[in-house]
Amino acid sequence: MARLSRRGFIAASALAAPVIAAGPAHAAATDGPSPTAPRAGVVPGADQLAAGRWKAFAGRRTGVLTNPTGVLRDLTHIVDDMTDAGVRPVAAFGPEHGFRGTSQAGGSEGDYRDPRTGIPVYDAYGATADALAAMYRKAGVDTVVFDIAGVGARFYTYTWSMYTAMCAAVATGASFVVLDRPDPVGGQAYGPLLDPAYATGVGLKPIVQQPGMTAGELAGMFDELFLPADCGGKRLGDRLEVVPVRGHRRADLFTDTGLPWVPPSPNMPTGDTALLYPGTCMFEGTLLSEGRGTTRPFELIGAPGIDWRWAQELNTQGLPGVRFRENYTVPTFDKFANSTCGGVQVHLTDRRRVDAIRTAVAMIVTARRLYPSVFGWRPDNWIDDLTGSSRLRTMVDAGAGTDDVVGAWSAELAAFRARREPFLLYR
Repeated sequence: MARLSRRGFIAASALAAPVIAAGPAHAAATDGPSPTAPRAGVVPGADQLAAGRWKAFAGRRTGVLTNPTGVLRDLTHIVDDMTDAGVRPVAAFGPEHGFRGTSQAGGSEGDYRDPRTGIPVYDAYGATADALAAMYRKAGVDTVVFDIAGVGARFYTYTWSMYTAMCAAVATGASFVVLDRPDPVGGQAYGPLLDPAYATGVGLKPIVQQPGMTAGELAGMFDELFLPADCGGKRLGDRLEVVPVRGHRRADLFTDTGLPWVPPSPNMPTGDTALLYPGTCMFEGTLLSEGRGTTRPFELIGAPGIDWRWAQELNTQGLPGVRFRENYTVPTFDKFANSTCGGVQVHLTDRRRVDAIRTAVAMIVTARRLYPSVFGWRPDNWIDDLTGSSRLRTMVDAGAGTDDVVGAWSAELAAFRARREPFLLYR
């Protein structure tokens, strides 16, 4: 069966918006100011190919790496729509939480046959590139399709499932197609760069904590900068295709897109949660609850022994775009299950001004000062894996303030912003 060439893919899709090969020479841009109201003209890659009844994949043996966020604007899942259109994938691959999204954090669904479509589903969570390549070969996959909505944080594992799937595609000679979606937290980069010595499943490569890049943009960067070192000098090159989001602008937040929010994981209920997550997920690395087991994970932060003083102090610090409310809650699972936790709810007052990482650093610094007998780090130093080095932990322990901690990564953040520029597809 002939390989799907860039020319052939574009012709097959018959769409007004082109499918583009990722990489510096092919970066496309859309200009204009950020809108003030949702726009109906934002069309993710999946919706564009669905409009052509998935003819771009006709005759291909596609394997789809996706989860419940892989839906069209009308909320039909892409695997169901492809099957109904007669372009049935030969396999689906489930990341963390699973293909149909039934598992909690750190879990997956295993291998099974999807009862709706009859398609075999392979568990890709935590799989090595070699293991994924074996799955591709077993299913006879010649084209891997990636369609998962992220939340703009380095430690969200879907990014690294994509990277590993790309490595496996290099090994098997498969094409790799990213059906791009907007980054719900906008296109600005923030936070520390990962030190390669701290590479784990929540951060494999040196990107910043909030890279401000869509999956399609990251795929282009990965292929150019990182795959060759992990794939014997090889990369996908022309076998990497990105279907860009039509009508998307870099400054867009999810509320600007007019798209339906589908929780990308069980503890990501709203787009506002996603705006805070690149920062407040750092509380996973502390002894405080990050809000799992409550109705607002990553917005409700606390622990037994914390009181009204945390919110009061944080509200004097002038952190942009947020306001803190004293809050008490009883998590139903995870940390402090069935125990009353005092703490704060982080309320967004201006979505465009919030800096989630600075906000979370200020919360950590202040909690340590006010509650030295309550605040602490997880004994496994998970905070180092989340932030990409031991620097944040050691600076906080040494008494550094918020400005000192955030300022410590300013040079590497500036360098990353420059390094990512050739791979940006939206302006």
